[in-house]
Amino acid sequence: MNKRIKVLVVDDSAVVRKVFGDELSREKDIEVVGTAPDPYVARDKIVKLKPDVITLDIEMPRMDGLTFLKKLMRYYPLPVIIVSSLTSKGGKLVMEALSLGAVEVMSKPSSAYSVGEMGVQLVDKIRAVAMVNVEARGEESSEETIQPKMASEALSKTTNKVIAIGASTGGTEALKVVLTGMPPHAPGIVAVQHMPANFTAAFAERLNGLSAMTVKEARDGDSLANGVALIAPGNYHMLLKRSGAKYYVQVKTGPLVHHQRPAVDVLFHSVAEYAGGNAVGVILTGMGSDGALGLLKMKEAGARTLAQDERSCIVFGMPKEAIKLGAAEKVVPLNRIAQTALNLIVE
Repeated sequence: MNKRIKVLVVDDSAVVRKVFGDELSREKDIEVVGTAPDPYVARDKIVKLKPDVITLDIEMPRMDGLTFLKKLMRYYPLPVIIVSSLTSKGGKLVMEALSLGAVEVMSKPSSAYSVGEMGVQLVDKIRAVAMVNVEARGEESSEETIQPKMASEALSKTTNKVIAIGASTGGTEALKVVLTGMPPHAPGIVAVQHMPANFTAAFAERLNGLSAMTVKEARDGDSLANGVALIAPGNYHMLLKRSGAKYYVQVKTGPLVHHQRPAVDVLFHSVAEYAGGNAVGVILTGMGSDGALGLLKMKEAGARTLAQDERSCIVFGMPKEAIKLGAAEKVVPLNRIAQTALNLIVE
């Protein structure tokens, strides 16, 4: 019999602790071994109960979640899912938490957020982070990115080229590595990162401050051009469209795909249709199969395709499924994704 995933819920809200406990108790492969109203209680329970996964609120009394996360990652590193309110302040704190080593993020249940939908996402995220490759997480921050050696003249001729990227668990830091590895004149990039609404704006803002490209959360009708990277907004699908020689994006609602909105497959299918052989598709770390079929469609339409390798993935789910389908032309480590994508663009 497979070992159950032991979860510790750390949140100052008794309501959230009860909701999470009730939702998770329905799953045969998950066990809530304890709850804690603050980091001090959590510290003692971690030592005693040895959980596999922690859900962690950021804003708590006595010690804030970020301070606790720093200490946890230094002395007792574990997969951590950040739970935060849907606020601008919450979004910025979440970005800091992800940079400190948290591997997933989700919204607190509220009147605007279905507890049932939250339960499905919580279970999926716990199963995903329980598979986290802790060794890869450590290497991710220490392994130097291969800086692209690409002549400006070569890229200046790529005005009709597009790079499409999909990522999930562990993808916030993986996307940071890829985008900070791109020169300012790189082809336009469209990217889907599985992330709740309101957090994607803070995510794009963070990447914009680190990258030589202009990075922004996409809005319906935004144009795509060299030097611009558009991040799909949380709770909306993003599709690539074309008008004459110009690319733009459509941002829309619609059914969840692979339990996700935005979904990588939705983006990749549109890139296959409207960019075809002018595109490079990249699938990064994440749980599940979102993006695998879309990457295959891109390859069949003449696009060049890449998947992140297992060793550098936090969770080797999405790339693995794409590779199994024969959708990935090349499989490369994270720190070589940017250079390889640019090489394929100008070949």
